[in-house]
Amino acid sequence: MSFFDKISADIKTAMLAKDKERLEVIRDIKAKLLLEATAGSSSEVSDEAAAKIVTKLYKQRMDTYNLYVEQGRQDLADVELFQAKVIEEYMPKQLTEDEIRSEVVAAIAATGAAGPSDMGKVMGMLTGKLAGKADGKVISALVKEELSK
Repeated sequence: MSFFDKISADIKTAMLAKDKERLEVIRDIKAKLLLEATAGSSSEVSDEAAAKIVTKLYKQRMDTYNLYVEQGRQDLADVELFQAKVIEEYMPKQLTEDEIRSEVVAAIAATGAAGPSDMGKVMGMLTGKLAGKADGKVISALVKEELSK
């Protein structure tokens, strides 16, 4: 079952369960997928592209949640957090810090990076390889840490 088919099935399930809040979030995901499908040359969205879209939606919700918490708007923050949790169900499994660190060490060895000035080489290799599986900020922090040893 493709990612798009899973979303469609989950929309149907949410409609039958009359779960309006969940339905709204899943429909938003599907809308973004359809936008991506019509924007590109093919009418299909790959599972990899769908994972990137879902990850982006999750980050947007969490950023908005944090903003609402800072501003003391807990009512709006709760809505954003609920939506983020629903979106999180569709995200690919995230790597642990130890798994990311082992990828960073391998990338440093592969590129022959010697110091912080070689960070661009290592990041270029890792961002494509770990896209959707790890947060870029975490990758960057671990690369800096490993290169400064």
